Amino acid sequence: MSIVKLNNQGVKNATAFGSITGLGSMIFIKKLTASSSATLSFVDGSSGVVLDNSFKEYLFTFNNIHPATNMADFSFNMSTDGGSNYNVTKTSTYFKAQHQGSTGNHGSLDYFTSGDLAQSTNFQRLTEALSNGDTASMSGTLTIYNPSDTTFVKHYMYEAADFGNDNFIINEFVAGYGNTTSAVDAIQFKFDTGNIDAGDICLYGIA
Repeated sequence: MSIVKLNNQGVKNATAFGSITGLGSMIFIKKLTASSSATLSFVDGSSGVVLDNSFKEYLFTFNNIHPATNMADFSFNMSTDGGSNYNVTKTSTYFKAQHQGSTGNHGSLDYFTSGDLAQSTNFQRLTEALSNGDTASMSGTLTIYNPSDTTFVKHYMYEAADFGNDNFIINEFVAGYGNTTSAVDAIQFKFDTGNIDAGDICLYGIA
């Protein structure tokens, strides 16, 4: 898979994508870097963000997301009105694998009932009680499929690794759908408590 990076004004400045050949290319769109940020939001048409029918698949990458508050849950939601409201109804599943490296204890694979949603407009939880220890962070990916479609629901899939206190590693898997046939044109990320202390989120379009 090739990686093509365009300028900071977004992919719409490419001449009909003439320089992009083949399917499966990752097209860099936008990077947001947290610095004690309450939220990080990607809104179509704002600050170079593209989140429309230019692509049928969008990929978010998370690099060392670190909470300001201990035991905070990272989450996201979708908007159909340009970011005025982040309240798309969602149904999802959530399971995790975990292991404590220092002792070898607590190895398990579990369905996480309190992390799933059942036709809820709440933010979708992506991590379980992320530590704010000096070396703790989360890294992973979230894929949104065909957000601008006006016929079908909006599927999403997430996978990440969380490193926390006591050498704990948690591998989390979330999948679900936004139950709307309106175009999703904005995505927001936040912790359920406190700010996003550090880390960055990049948005790519998959050609």
